[in-house]
Amino acid sequence: MAPARSTRDDSTVRVRIEAFALPGRRCSPGGSGERYENVHVGVQRRREVVELARGDAEAAQWSFEVTTRVGDDGAVDVGGPFVHGRPGDRFVYLSWGTVDAAGAFKMFRRAKLHFADVDADAVRSASAGRGTLVGRLSLTDRCGEPRCARVRPPDIAWSAVSLG
Repeated sequence: MAPARSTRDDSTVRVRIEAFALPGRRCSPGGSGERYENVHVGVQRRREVVELARGDAEAAQWSFEVTTRVGDDGAVDVGGPFVHGRPGDRFVYLSWGTVDAAGAFKMFRRAKLHFADVDADAVRSASAGRGTLVGRLSLTDRCGEPRCARVRPPDIAWSAVSLG
């Protein structure tokens, strides 16, 4: 999605990230020799990682709202506390980390789910109040480790799901 130069009315879009095939509670990504225990993943809201799921969960799901703005040129931009990046390069972070005995989360890697990879018609449909924008992905990479970096189709499938 390109940045919107001037805006018309803002809309709210419900986003749901559906994750499956989580990699487990232990990992040693990238051959660095680092070993992580009690691995969890969550969605990043501003600087805080929230709604943590255990790395060995069967599945995980996060739901939140984003604001969309349609420019005079028809381009859609998104914003809100779960959205990161600059106009035209907006994304959501899924952040991986460990949870210690006191419950503190310490991040070690994260995945970027870019809105530019979403079909603009799906965003427009969801922003018109006709559904939820859904991203579905496996959270295990090709090496059996927690998925990180930019996640692009076909590794993530985006769609607008109707409300009714």
